[in-house]
Amino acid sequence: MKAALPLLVFCVSFLLSIAGFSQTGKVTGTLTFEDGAPVAYATVFIKSLNKGVLSDEKGRYELASIPFGNHQIAVSSIEIQKHDFNITIDKPSIDVSTKLQRATENELAEVLVKGESHKSEIEKSGFAVNIVDTKEASLRNIQTNELLNTTVGVKIRQNGGLGSEVNYSLNGLSGNAVRIFIDGIPISAYGNSFNLNSIPPAMIKEIEVYKGVVPGHLADDALGGAINIVLQNSTQSNLNASVSYGSFNTLQASVNGLHRFKESGFTVKGSIFHNYSDNDYKVSGRSVVVTGLGGVQTPITARRFNDAYRSSGGMFQVGYTDVKWADQFLIGFTGSSDYKEIQHGAFMTIMPYKDRFMESDARLMNLVYQKKNLFTNGLDVTINGLYGKRNRMVSDTQAWAYSWNGEKAIDFRGNEYMYSWKSQQEGGPTLARINRNVSSIRTGVSYAINKNHRIMLNHVYSGIDRVDTDQLRSVLENTFRGTRDLQKNIVSLTYELSALDEKLRANVFGKYYQQETINIDPEINRETNEIVDDITRANKVDEGYGFTVSYAVLPNITLLTSAEKAVRLPNESEVFGNDGDNVVANPSIRPELSNNFNLGFRLGSFNIDGHDFTFSSNLFTRNIKDRIGLPIETSLNINEETILYENQGNGTSKGFDAQLDYTYNDNFGFNFNVSRFDLKIVNRGVEIDVPNTPFFIMNGSLRYSFKDLIQKRSRLNLFYTMYFTDEFSYLVPQGSNTVGDEFFKVPTQLAQDLGLSYVFPGNKLVMSFDIKNIFDEAVFDNLSVQKPGRAFYLKFNYIINNL
Repeated sequence: MKAALPLLVFCVSFLLSIAGFSQTGKVTGTLTFEDGAPVAYATVFIKSLNKGVLSDEKGRYELASIPFGNHQIAVSSIEIQKHDFNITIDKPSIDVSTKLQRATENELAEVLVKGESHKSEIEKSGFAVNIVDTKEASLRNIQTNELLNTTVGVKIRQNGGLGSEVNYSLNGLSGNAVRIFIDGIPISAYGNSFNLNSIPPAMIKEIEVYKGVVPGHLADDALGGAINIVLQNSTQSNLNASVSYGSFNTLQASVNGLHRFKESGFTVKGSIFHNYSDNDYKVSGRSVVVTGLGGVQTPITARRFNDAYRSSGGMFQVGYTDVKWADQFLIGFTGSSDYKEIQHGAFMTIMPYKDRFMESDARLMNLVYQKKNLFTNGLDVTINGLYGKRNRMVSDTQAWAYSWNGEKAIDFRGNEYMYSWKSQQEGGPTLARINRNVSSIRTGVSYAINKNHRIMLNHVYSGIDRVDTDQLRSVLENTFRGTRDLQKNIVSLTYELSALDEKLRANVFGKYYQQETINIDPEINRETNEIVDDITRANKVDEGYGFTVSYAVLPNITLLTSAEKAVRLPNESEVFGNDGDNVVANPSIRPELSNNFNLGFRLGSFNIDGHDFTFSSNLFTRNIKDRIGLPIETSLNINEETILYENQGNGTSKGFDAQLDYTYNDNFGFNFNVSRFDLKIVNRGVEIDVPNTPFFIMNGSLRYSFKDLIQKRSRLNLFYTMYFTDEFSYLVPQGSNTVGDEFFKVPTQLAQDLGLSYVFPGNKLVMSFDIKNIFDEAVFDNLSVQKPGRAFYLKFNYIINNL
């Protein structure tokens, strides 16, 4: 990639010299109804240029780089009567604000949308990126993780039902190689109780999924990619409330609202959520047995009996929006808590846990400041920060052994017995507590030199001060428990180019990584008999760089390529360990490095007589050094309760993914995506397939809408979703003799869901019903842990878009 940089610099210099010869201007304006209400998300389209945009939630729009001359603009939306008007571009900027009439009941509701939306614009930027819209999903019984699991190249690895541990795999790189953000802030700062298991889709505006190459504005050590959760940021007063109930006594409820005082801009914003599930679904398999007299093991189908989950939380913010000195200035508080019972260790073993659980909570202050054109045109500033406390406690004080039938286990004589170590997990009874002070602040400054050139500087700081205690240890033992601190700084500098009438887009960036870990362990000075601190520091520094290029061969055909030297620094749990997740500390673990390459294309959107389709594909390679992951398992340690993250070795992931989207008159929708790759690693001198990794996945979905069914101006939507995962093994082959290896294979899986939603007239009340895993297939994931079978859910959603 170093050899390519001089050529890239030459190309950029050449393009700088030719960009901007043609005279162009921009058109801005606001779309409103006759009563003054904004027309949100309408298409503003210039037919002669085949170019358009969507208006925002306030009805505002901007069409840039329009050649001087006369043009016809078409405005369309399902809410309005179609409207055309002519404009003349003869100066750098003109304002065209338009009043529109609402659509009548007899008018056709479907609208041809050709404009380049925010989603399309990002997906053509050169990054291997997908934008996931949550608007439709927020009305159904779909968790955020389920929505991500249908995205091309993404595989959600979940150890069970609601609230269980989740890993995210992007093109084969998974775990902590994939970073999750909430509005650019690492989600790890929010703690376990505020995560994608608990955040309802209604709180989310959209999800950005970057694979392999991560932009500078998300500067972090995201080696495999990044998932950025963009929370709702509309400044229009609104209210959304939903509640759902279903199988396994699962209850999920949320309320989100915002009110803005138009005269002053003062804004009050809040959201709360609550989730609960017994997670008492049925499981079976080689480890689900009851041991009887003489040690005879009898396989059974059992219900999980120690797996309940509860999470509650919310966010409250006050401040100002859309005022002269700030687009957004909000300060607030985020609080959350959760309770999670632990059914077993890292593997499903024949002796499940009973009364082992963990609790966590977080109390965080947060700050948001955004301003475009600060002091001068083109200078944008964004600041997101939080500071507060996170706590986590693991309770394990039950000495009796239990079987999968939920009853106390018996020995070969038929006697109930206790563990000699007096707890469910080996190591003895514990009330281990981890208290953390956490802080994170992301600052971004962007300056648009002109319409073709932009530079961006981003910095993110994350800090964790961690103290471990255990109430069941003596005062002396707790006195000599150490503290663990981790501080991380990442800086990125980015240059963006748009040239050749926006056909060519380029992005060049560099990143600087610095992380310091501090271990402070009290000990007795033998000479003075005083307690002193033994301080051990480790400072890791590295650099990364990359580029992206996209070129629109035709308006609907775009070529994309990107590359990055990426770095991932070991995170807190990998370095310091975590009792709640059965993770053992590994202070000597090394950073993971990877050279990531993407080459892809995007075709569409094409529209032929109401048929609208888009196709995209991406080829990728990931050359990995010192990959961080679970140990390469053998049959000798598959029943261990704890896990240790280690550097597995060097490896390569290469493959492709592809996606097809098709709609017809906005009534019928079809989506299909496929991902296939190889992930090999050299471990102890031997190249092997990385175990516990599905290499071939497919997802598909269908949607059909009936309008004016039962009631006029109502809509019934039917949904079908399919998830296919090919067979994979969670162990490497044991030598040349593979007899018995099928014992450790996770079989081919095909899970299918059905759902419907009914939108009542007025679009305020929505009722939905979903059936998950309709054929009750056995579905497995990490280390062959079984996930829920067939389940039913009913949900009601109430929306007020303009209070």
